[in-house]
Amino acid sequence: MWAGEDGGVWDVIVVGAGPAGAAAALGARRAGAARVLLLDRFDFPRDKACGDGIAAHALDVLAELRVTGAVDGYAPLPALRLVGPGGGTVARALPRPAYTVPRQVFDARLVAAATAAGAELRRHTVRTVEVREDRVVLDGDLAARAVVGADGAGSVLRRALGHPVNPDRHLALAIRGYAPARPGPPEQLIVTSSPRWPAYAWSFPIGDGRANVGYGEVLRGEPLTRAHLLERLGALLPDTDPAAVTDLRAHHLPLSTHRPAPGRGRVVLAGDALSLINPFTGEGIFYALRSGALAGAAAADAPALAARRYADALRRRLGTHLRHSSVAAWLARRRWVVDAAVRAARRDERVYRTVVELGLGDGRLDARTLARIGAGLAPGSASARRAAT
Repeated sequence: MWAGEDGGVWDVIVVGAGPAGAAAALGARRAGAARVLLLDRFDFPRDKACGDGIAAHALDVLAELRVTGAVDGYAPLPALRLVGPGGGTVARALPRPAYTVPRQVFDARLVAAATAAGAELRRHTVRTVEVREDRVVLDGDLAARAVVGADGAGSVLRRALGHPVNPDRHLALAIRGYAPARPGPPEQLIVTSSPRWPAYAWSFPIGDGRANVGYGEVLRGEPLTRAHLLERLGALLPDTDPAAVTDLRAHHLPLSTHRPAPGRGRVVLAGDALSLINPFTGEGIFYALRSGALAGAAAADAPALAARRYADALRRRLGTHLRHSSVAAWLARRRWVVDAAVRAARRDERVYRTVVELGLGDGRLDARTLARIGAGLAPGSASARRAAT
């Protein structure tokens, strides 16, 4: 017998109750699933290593899921300052404000929304996955018609489908903590690093006198120590004393340039488990919410065809964007291209908006933006490239 509340089979089980999992549970309930079980290793509220940045695009998905209040009590951040590897800077108003909400708060609010919508939350660590003809069995005694794996970068469901973790150059490592906010007007700050490119530090003010600060870089076959990450954080954010940063936690970021198949049969993957981290910026909350909502709906609508339905939905909704963000990441491997993009964004607000939409939501490159960046490469570009290499 497979245990649901009454000894039956759940319509959908979601493994992992972060943003992707909560959105999957909400998506399944909104799609008509009668019985949805949401599993997580931890009780909520719980901390999660992250930049805590919530872009407007994430709030769009929550509005579609009829979730309100996710950022209540946190001040909007109206601007973004980006420092290129060569030191050039662009600072402009964001197309729409962003927020910094600690994941301990944000995730608990989403879980509360999922349970209010009818999902059941249970603390449970999944260790085994068995796919049968008409159901998926977890740990021998939990069964569902379909399962959503939203269990992060070390996903058990991903391993069960035979997919290894992302290889180097498609996986980043970051460290995050909390420090006193920088003086001046509130804005998101991203400072890219020339010596360890691709890499950057960030400082995102929360609105309570603190900021989420951190540093991350793409792995390239060499181990990265905590001391190295903190040294680079201090070098790129000189007004932040690493010794004063609290609640330091490191985490892996599986980049979307190396995604596995979205699922197989009755099992689908969402969020970090599907390597849905923007390779251009490291943003993942929007991807988590969007993919989770699509995964939950597909699992509820057609359990036996969940993977096929979900893959089609992902392709329609994010396919073009993911191709464009991969191209942007490939171009951005060259520091002088990033410096040219910063110069173009400083001169042209439309370029800035295109770059922001590509990095924080589901935007796309366009010929005009590429032309403006290319124009910035022409005068003195050869010397600029030599200086950056």
